[in-house]
Amino acid sequence: MKVSELIELLEEEAPSKDALDWDNVGLLVGDGDWEVKSVYIALDATEDVINRAILKGADMIITHHPLIFSNLNRVVGTDYVGKRVIKLLEHDIACYAMHTNFDIHRMGHLAEKKLGLEHTIALDPVEIGGKEDVNVGIGRIGSLLNDPVTLREYARKVRDSFDLPYVRVYGDESQMVGTIAISPGSGKSEIPTALRAGADVLVTGDIDHHSGIDAEAQGLAIIDAGHYGIEHIFIEHMALLLKGKTALDVHTEEKSMPYWLSE
Repeated sequence: MKVSELIELLEEEAPSKDALDWDNVGLLVGDGDWEVKSVYIALDATEDVINRAILKGADMIITHHPLIFSNLNRVVGTDYVGKRVIKLLEHDIACYAMHTNFDIHRMGHLAEKKLGLEHTIALDPVEIGGKEDVNVGIGRIGSLLNDPVTLREYARKVRDSFDLPYVRVYGDESQMVGTIAISPGSGKSEIPTALRAGADVLVTGDIDHHSGIDAEAQGLAIIDAGHYGIEHIFIEHMALLLKGKTALDVHTEEKSMPYWLSE
């Protein structure tokens, strides 16, 4: 399979044209005519990820976050991004990113299933083809399949559903929550949207102290599962997709969570 053929399949899953304007997605390193027999799936194309992809004999790395995000004026070994680009080219490894296009079309839907939500719509709908669709957008909002539960109980569900060592919670642990908003990744900017939508709690990541206590003061609880903590579901989903639709050898990055140093 050629890189260009694999890209056609990836475009069916999350069209790059639907990424937000500020994003940088698609084929970032490589050539569409390169042959692909083995892929490596990760959240980020870090130096460690690239080294492990080389060891696995991968021909293409598929990531959620773009390796090249801001303007790259030169490709040199003294620059941390340039160094990675050079290593990819030296080993003929293509690199492809599916970021906000994947968020809009897939990430929220995957997360809502793990969180046991029903009657869901997009938390922050976006226009696709000049038309807004409440089923397409950043994040999701819906209600629990069963009766409302305490914030403490739901925080435990978030922790366990995403296989996390911990979550951070802003809010009264005894309050009842039934309307749930989720914005995988960094969701600070979605706090006003979740408030307007009437959510009891927002499940997201990268919430700073002041944003958390300000949201709580306005009646919105926050469960901070971390940026990686929710978005790592990208890796499993893409691996299952490629194993089901191609004969490629598929390798995945092992989950690596930040931790609290207790000793």
